[in-house]
Amino acid sequence: MTNDEIWKAVLGEMETSLSRANFITWFKNTTIVARDKAAIIVSVPNGFIKEWLENKFNKKILQSIRTLNPEIREVRYSIGKPKLDFIKQDFSKIIFERELEDKNDVPLDSDVDKATNLNKRYSFDSFVVGSNNELACAACVAVTKNLGKLYNPLFIHGGVGLGKTHLLQAVGNKVAEYRERRILYVPAERFSANIVDAIRNKSIEDLKNQYSHLDLLIIDDVQFFAGKEKMQEITFSTFNELYGKNKQIVFSSDRPPRAIPAIEERLRSRFEGGMIADIGVPDFETRLAILKQKLIGKNLELDSEVLSYIATHMQKNVRELEGALNRVVAFNQVYNKIPDIKETKNILTSYLNTPYRKTSPQSILKAVADFYNISSNDLLKRSRKKEVVKPRQVAMFLLREETKLSFPEIGQKLGGRDHSTVIHACEKIRSESAIDEPLKQELVLIKERVYNSSDR
Repeated sequence: MTNDEIWKAVLGEMETSLSRANFITWFKNTTIVARDKAAIIVSVPNGFIKEWLENKFNKKILQSIRTLNPEIREVRYSIGKPKLDFIKQDFSKIIFERELEDKNDVPLDSDVDKATNLNKRYSFDSFVVGSNNELACAACVAVTKNLGKLYNPLFIHGGVGLGKTHLLQAVGNKVAEYRERRILYVPAERFSANIVDAIRNKSIEDLKNQYSHLDLLIIDDVQFFAGKEKMQEITFSTFNELYGKNKQIVFSSDRPPRAIPAIEERLRSRFEGGMIADIGVPDFETRLAILKQKLIGKNLELDSEVLSYIATHMQKNVRELEGALNRVVAFNQVYNKIPDIKETKNILTSYLNTPYRKTSPQSILKAVADFYNISSNDLLKRSRKKEVVKPRQVAMFLLREETKLSFPEIGQKLGGRDHSTVIHACEKIRSESAIDEPLKQELVLIKERVYNSSDR
């Protein structure tokens, strides 16, 4: 296929998952300008779009390209049409980096250590401490100085977007500074995938052995263990092995151990056997400090009145706060103008006027169906097609989050499904959206459809 044919196919797939306005905003005037055996360079009109495609859509773009050309392992973005010598230099760097990697299909990210899964951008220095997270942060710092001897296990819990992952990875990065240690950070979902692969390959004992030799094991989002017996069994045996050797274990969840459903009592008691610390919603002063921290490196100074306005009205979590700030930063990059307080209010109107928790199940089902270009009836059928399963799981998740319906009630509204199916779907989308930026953006766009529709 030619470069134009490949990119047209990518654009066609992206257009089906985005609103027309969003599609035009991010993909207008983009094209493939160079390609070799393993990599592609895409030309974009400006730095803002380059950053957005890299951070929000790169994974999906790469997946789409690889369905057409499996040899492609990297997508890079260049502002304008790069000169030929730049293209050659960039490809040389890509090839060199690929030779240093193992045979993993995960796109290269220089900030992530492939051995530990730790992102070096997460540190205690970049974590803003406030009254909402002071205890959790202090416990994490203490653990790094007394590995395996104090607060073992350490269990951090709190709502979505409050900084749990940041703290957990900061623990790993700090420990890695002291001396050579065997460290692994793993989201619970990936932990589950590793177990499934090990069972399929009949290498479960090898997997257990790998975990048992760690000095520090960090598992994120353990609420994902609910109802998964094999995961709980291996977590329990791994915990006992590491704990008996005075090795450190750190867990996180969106709720305390007692509130995690369908989990074995013996594992719950292990979670509760050390230190439990929660992270709450940040207060105004902490939100203001977070905004100032997030502005570092963005080459933009905002008026204190603007920052105060954002901090006053964005109270739910850090991600909401950062999302509002990113909209203001985007305004600056697109219009080359620092927004004043009046313009900031206009920019954030949709954020502030979104009537959360005041919607109907019907409007959610319609918004999900429209977004994924399927019919509302498809969500109710027993189809296991990939193009229907994901939208159905998203619908279940949003019904739970936005209407607070019970799991059985949601199951009834989606074709009479069992409540355990709904629980699985909600946990899956919740855990995936915490690490999958495109999915997170999909949820935001669907919510915008829900709350901007007249059928509420």
